[in-house]
Amino acid sequence: MKPKLVVSFLLIAAALIVAYVAISKVSASATRKPLAAAGKLTQGSLQVIDPEKGVVAAECPLKHTDVKAEISGFLARVVVTQEFENPLKDKIEAVYAFPLPQNAAVDDMTMRIGERSVRGKIKMREEARAIYEDAKKTGHVASLLDQERPNIFTQSVANIMPGEKVSITISYVEQLKYGNGSYEFVFPMVVGPRYIPGQPTGKQGGGWAPDTNQVPDASRVTPPVAPEGTRAGHDISLEVAVDAGVPIDTLKSVMHDVDVERATDHSAFVQLKDKAEIPNKDFILKYDVAGKNIEDALLVHRASDKGFFSMIIQPPERVAPADITPKELVFVLDTSGSMWGFPIEKAKECMRLALDGLNPRDTFNLITFSGSTEILFPKPVPATAANISKAQEFLAVRSGGGGTEMMQAIRAALDPSDVQDHVRVVCFMTDGYVGNDMEIIAEIQRHPQARVFSFGIGNAVNRFLLDKMAEQGRGEVEYVTLADDGSAAARRFYERVRNPLLTDISIDWGGLQVQETYPKRIPDLFDVKPVVISGSYVGGGRGTIKLKGKLGGRDFVREIPVELPASERRHDVLATLWARNKIDDLMSLDYGGLQRGETQPEVRDAITQLGLEYRLMTQFTSFVAVEEMTVTDGGQPRRVDVPVEMPAGVSREGVFGSRAKDQPFERLQLSATLQTRASAPEGPHRDSRKAKPERKPGLGSGSGPGAGGAKGTAQAGGVGNTPSGVNDSITPPPPKLTAEEQEKRRVLSKLHPSLAAIVQRLKDKNSSPGPEEVKLVRNGKVEIQLWLEDKSTGTLKQLKDLGFEIVAEPKSGRMLIGRIPIASLQSLTQLTAVRYASPTVN
Repeated sequence: MKPKLVVSFLLIAAALIVAYVAISKVSASATRKPLAAAGKLTQGSLQVIDPEKGVVAAECPLKHTDVKAEISGFLARVVVTQEFENPLKDKIEAVYAFPLPQNAAVDDMTMRIGERSVRGKIKMREEARAIYEDAKKTGHVASLLDQERPNIFTQSVANIMPGEKVSITISYVEQLKYGNGSYEFVFPMVVGPRYIPGQPTGKQGGGWAPDTNQVPDASRVTPPVAPEGTRAGHDISLEVAVDAGVPIDTLKSVMHDVDVERATDHSAFVQLKDKAEIPNKDFILKYDVAGKNIEDALLVHRASDKGFFSMIIQPPERVAPADITPKELVFVLDTSGSMWGFPIEKAKECMRLALDGLNPRDTFNLITFSGSTEILFPKPVPATAANISKAQEFLAVRSGGGGTEMMQAIRAALDPSDVQDHVRVVCFMTDGYVGNDMEIIAEIQRHPQARVFSFGIGNAVNRFLLDKMAEQGRGEVEYVTLADDGSAAARRFYERVRNPLLTDISIDWGGLQVQETYPKRIPDLFDVKPVVISGSYVGGGRGTIKLKGKLGGRDFVREIPVELPASERRHDVLATLWARNKIDDLMSLDYGGLQRGETQPEVRDAITQLGLEYRLMTQFTSFVAVEEMTVTDGGQPRRVDVPVEMPAGVSREGVFGSRAKDQPFERLQLSATLQTRASAPEGPHRDSRKAKPERKPGLGSGSGPGAGGAKGTAQAGGVGNTPSGVNDSITPPPPKLTAEEQEKRRVLSKLHPSLAAIVQRLKDKNSSPGPEEVKLVRNGKVEIQLWLEDKSTGTLKQLKDLGFEIVAEPKSGRMLIGRIPIASLQSLTQLTAVRYASPTVN
């Protein structure tokens, strides 16, 4: 099979050709719901949520999101257009947090105002922010796209004048998942409410949660949620054009009503029936292809000295091993507030069926977690009928409530694997609604003896966390919507654990000049799905590669002839996908640092360079666009944070508590962070073993949704644990930073990393300038672009005193270009008027 893809950008100046076959487009005009009568908040009304005034009776600035996807074979190009309009009397800045797929390679952004279009530039995150803030202050219409997590993004649009419309178009490419004869395309529609562990440290974003010492960007990943009884105020339309390359047998949308047109047996055009759908659950499209087996495929691009390829290798047929090895299985169930109601019942359904499928020779245990962790047995016990009955009784009385203190459950489940000689299989069932995603992934990396299988339970779960838990735990991920058949998911889990398809996989490249391939560690296969490799090469050639592994406990080798051409200009998107995979691999080297905002410099620099070179969104690179032609009236725009919907099936009361009704979540969260555990919301709650003080699921003393929970809850046969970051009294202030730490943060916040590296090098008198510094510095000075809070006479004098020489002074904005002695760079960061400095040569 040779997939073909034609990528056509809407409202973007240039077209990116990925393959040959053009997929027709049908544009749909979204219908708009009318405003409710004045003074009434109805389910159909469109509202603004203002962080200072709460609910404002006006239409939301985000009017509509339009999604158009083109799929050919295993590649998809998706174009997302967000339409903003200012319904207020003042000019505004609209800020919107939204999800995209966790493996998306976001490589373009365009801003359109009326008939004028501005293509976004990829910049270092700090530099992009400085450009945006300067444009905002000087009255230019500007947009900024930041990545908070691989699946959470923030779009900011400044200086939207009253009645004016601004549209933002974002484009990304991704590889589809394939398994058991079925492709899956997923477009997430809403950022679910994250539980935020740790002690509050302040607030940098417009979210309902404060930043904490464990999640320093919490306020950027917790967008405000529309109050009960109201709409968030924006809707979504979606179209998908599919060219499978082979006949399509069946095609279905898992959670949305769709219209389907089938022009040929191998193509389809799918669109939402409701072109103004409420964005509160993931769009999931699955389609089976004829034969159920994917063919080997190799796509190649080489237009310079470096070539790129994506290879799909079909898996072998499953072979049952002669002897089934007994397993040690540990089931871990999320019982936090966000799982209250339908989600936890669906999770319990899956877990009950998984317990019933245990082999009598297996041993098992059951752990639940919310604000505390409860363990059924002191250690894994044989899967006898009596023990399984005890587990079913323990499971039956679980209900959702409290915070998502997941780290304790991770350690309780995985720590024993470090001191045993057999594999412990751990199955996590959760929606993944936590803010410390990367810290959890880092913890799983520390336990290589365990196998982790993750079950995402719900209609809009945190797929980044769940995918990475399984990937780093060398297991498999399963997603179960609230409408899915739990028994089918349980059967698949047991089959995977009992009989892996292919393990210990490696590839012998047979002398081909292949350099960097991803993933570096090929995951084991538990389903009939292909091995997918992305790589680069330096010279063309032919050869025979060998796919090696263990099949049914025996050695497996398959030989595959491969040709890497010396020149191939098609499929240039493969370079983007390769860079995205390399970024993913680099992130895995320091998930803990990424979570804390203290990434290893070499990891940060490598990711930044890839983002800039391949025009990609990363944690450290952002898209920024400024419309220079028009300057709006003076004055700062009023900030409006666009609210999001509560994900379908998630209990508002389970997340925020009973007092969440009719109260702006901004104020609710502030009161929640000061509330003691003793004053947790009242309400019914039963434990599995003995009566406990009754409580209502929802807010307690932690930072985040569902933060309540009984401290030190007694485990059934285990030991109680106190959740970290949750205290019996008012949260204490965060520890003070040392003077050295404060200085380091100031330098990194105001200087481009290459300039910050010079400052650090100067402190170490024994070190010599590196190649980057040699490139930038001439006669002890470096030429920089300098963004300022003001260009007052006093500021200019301060700069002159530091030896700054002005080379150019743009008329618009508060920016200077000039030279400064490298010895003055650190002093430059101490000037309050200096916002950011970067070298003119990158």
